[in-house]
Amino acid sequence: MLDNQLVKMAEKYYVDTSIWMDLLEDRKGYNNEPLGDFALKLFSSIKAKKSTLIISDLLVRELEGYYSLEEINGMMLPFQKIIEKVFATKEQRIEARKIAEERNLPPGDCLHAILSRDHNFILITRDKDFRLLDDISSHHKPEELI
Repeated sequence: MLDNQLVKMAEKYYVDTSIWMDLLEDRKGYNNEPLGDFALKLFSSIKAKKSTLIISDLLVRELEGYYSLEEINGMMLPFQKIIEKVFATKEQRIEARKIAEERNLPPGDCLHAILSRDHNFILITRDKDFRLLDDISSHHKPEELI
């Protein structure tokens, strides 16, 4: 069960690449779950609460693998007043590579978890790899927070 007190205190949301993609592409889940709707409601809630939406250099690079910079800027434009950008440090990148190697996980996922831990962000993802990173940072699906 989600600790709602923790969510209210932190107010900084770090949304994984897949959730941004759900929003932009209005994607559906395996059982036809409205993933795009869940993402839209989450982003709308974050904006309405004037909470902070965190983006990282890693997140932007991951999105660039699927979209042009114009498309990325377009999807982030409605949230520009609440966006804060963070950059991974060399130490965080080294730690992410080490954990990725030990656990046979993508280094990017490890770095997302480390950034969330180090900055007390609320990590939003539906990527199953993050279950193996719960000891670094807890994570939530959009529908758990809306």
